[in-house]
Amino acid sequence: MIGVLIIAHDTFAGSLARAVTHVLGTRQPQFETLSVKGTDDPLDLVPAARALVDRLDTGDGVLVFTDIYGASPSNLARKLLSPGRVEAVAGVSLPMLVRAFTYRDRGMETMIRKAVSGGRDGVQRFTADPVYAATRN
Repeated sequence: MIGVLIIAHDTFAGSLARAVTHVLGTRQPQFETLSVKGTDDPLDLVPAARALVDRLDTGDGVLVFTDIYGASPSNLARKLLSPGRVEAVAGVSLPMLVRAFTYRDRGMETMIRKAVSGGRDGVQRFTADPVYAATRN
């Protein structure tokens, strides 16, 4: 099973972990979070992040999710990369995580592809339902 690590700003990683647990109905195994506070030096977090990756990797690798590409959490994730063993995706969202957990037993490339498509497909513009709009007036 591929491990999952979320590295994100402040309390965002923990909030996503609670939300995905709610949606899926149970806390997922091999799943951890690491918060980067405004006062943290990301370089100081590298040993803790590496320790989490080592704990999560039971042989199938670890997929690291971060919130904003180019920001401190993603720069920290970049230091963990090991092609095929530790991969990373930026722009983490709840739909992305639900999809990732659904496909985590299908191999790293499939999990990444499904997670990215889940994140992309989770962004939708709402349009008014004509029946609903008519009843609001």
